[in-house]
Amino acid sequence: MTDTPETSTAPATGSTDQPRVTASAASIRTSLQRFRVMAYITGVWLLVLVAEMIAKYGFGVEGLEWIGPVHGAIYFLYFLMTLDLAMKVRWSVWKTFLTVLAGTVPLLSFWVEHIRNIEVRDRFLS
Repeated sequence: MTDTPETSTAPATGSTDQPRVTASAASIRTSLQRFRVMAYITGVWLLVLVAEMIAKYGFGVEGLEWIGPVHGAIYFLYFLMTLDLAMKVRWSVWKTFLTVLAGTVPLLSFWVEHIRNIEVRDRFLS
C-alpha cells in the first residue's frame, strides 16, 4: 500500500459490500490519531462535567459553571474529528452516529475509541 492521495485502500476484488476508499494511508493514520486524542479528551471532560453536576446539584457548590461550555467546545471538536475519520474510511451513517453519540455517555468514548481504532488499523493500516 502506498501513501499517494489517490491510492485505493479497498480490496480490488470488485466486492460491493464495502465502499471504495480513496484516502491515503497517511491521511487515514492522521485522522485516526486526531480522533483518538479527541475521544480521550472528550471522555475526561465528560467525567469532569459529571463531577461538576454532582457537586452543584448534590452539594450546592457554585463557581464551576465554566465546565459545561468547555466540555461543549471539546465535544464539538470530537464531533468534527469523528466526521473527518468517518468520511475518509467511509463509515456508514449509523456507525458514524453511534461513534459521535459515544461522546455523550460517560466512559463510553474510551471503549468506542478502542473498538474503532482496532477496526481502522486492521482494515486500512496493516
